[in-house]
Amino acid sequence: MADRSFLDWPFFEPRHRSLKAALEAWCGTHLPVDHGDADAACRDLVAGLGAAGWLQHSAAGEGEVLDVRSLCLIRETLARHDGLADFAFAMQGLGMGAVSLFGTPAQRGWLERTRSGGAIAGFALTEPGAGSDVAQTATTAERVPGGYRLTGEKTYISNGGIADVYVIFARTGEGPGARGLSAFLLPADAPGLEVVERIAVIAPHPLAHLRLDGVILPGSARIGAPGAGFKIAMSVLDVFRATVGAAALGFARRALDEALVRVQRSRVGGGCLADHQMVQGHLADMALEIDAAALLVYRAAWTKDQGAARVSREAAMAKLYATEAAQRVIDTALQLHGGDGVRHGFAVESLYREIRALRIYEGASDVQKLVIARNVLAEPGGIG
Repeated sequence: MADRSFLDWPFFEPRHRSLKAALEAWCGTHLPVDHGDADAACRDLVAGLGAAGWLQHSAAGEGEVLDVRSLCLIRETLARHDGLADFAFAMQGLGMGAVSLFGTPAQRGWLERTRSGGAIAGFALTEPGAGSDVAQTATTAERVPGGYRLTGEKTYISNGGIADVYVIFARTGEGPGARGLSAFLLPADAPGLEVVERIAVIAPHPLAHLRLDGVILPGSARIGAPGAGFKIAMSVLDVFRATVGAAALGFARRALDEALVRVQRSRVGGGCLADHQMVQGHLADMALEIDAAALLVYRAAWTKDQGAARVSREAAMAKLYATEAAQRVIDTALQLHGGDGVRHGFAVESLYREIRALRIYEGASDVQKLVIARNVLAEPGGIG
């Protein structure tokens, strides 16, 4: 039932429409999955997505260019069918984003494994004292003969505890704040890396608190130049923030689908719920929010695919609006379901739990507002 007319927008090429159709068919056969054991489900999803070839789109191979529109279409479609499937796909891309964009040929060997579903990736940026403000990163990477010794802690790390490899960010001291960070490729079996705690959240995903107790990495594990870690992290987020908006869009489309079915089947006062003008007003608001979010998401993706070096403003707008709008759409869908909206086993109840984290991770909504404002202030002839 989900609207597909947006595929005719000029943002897309025939290959994108073919991709969407093929993925819809795959999802119809393989999703949703049982979320009872999130670790096992994610392992199975990564293997299945890899075997079907979908993970080839999660990162760019040698000589390839990452297609952000495809990333967004895949995340939107997976999220509409199963939030955990979207998570499994997204983390393969985010986890290996730094390697895809900046990795050496040797480091890119990991991409063959993550894109085939043979290895699970993690992105270790957040710390107990450094969430939205990456410049406050306290984990250190001290130079030692032949490499680096890493010491510190990371928290709320997606795929923490099940990942085979992490991209981790640590302070190497080339300058203060953001100018003194570097990125490293960290195998999960490195001595000194410990999973301190598995973190349970409202929508079960593999998350963990990690501790690095003198982890020794060779110099070849560093991704990019010393001190380039902040630039690398922001470049990765430039790409993947728009895809977070796409996942939110998928959740919102599913919520509208569920609401449409509900209001057309529910009988109230001798007619169906959909006959009431107030209900129709809610449906109109939901459809409007979804189309506005889709325009921002695919504007950001198209702009990046046209060769823009940075799309910080566009990606921030897409993530901010799409995640906040999806929260409103899902809340309305839940309200239209009445008591069933908060019952386990109903799609809108699951969506209500799934959407909340998207307004926080990869830069909380308030952070996106700051990114947008700073870009507007910096424009020639802009305000200020």
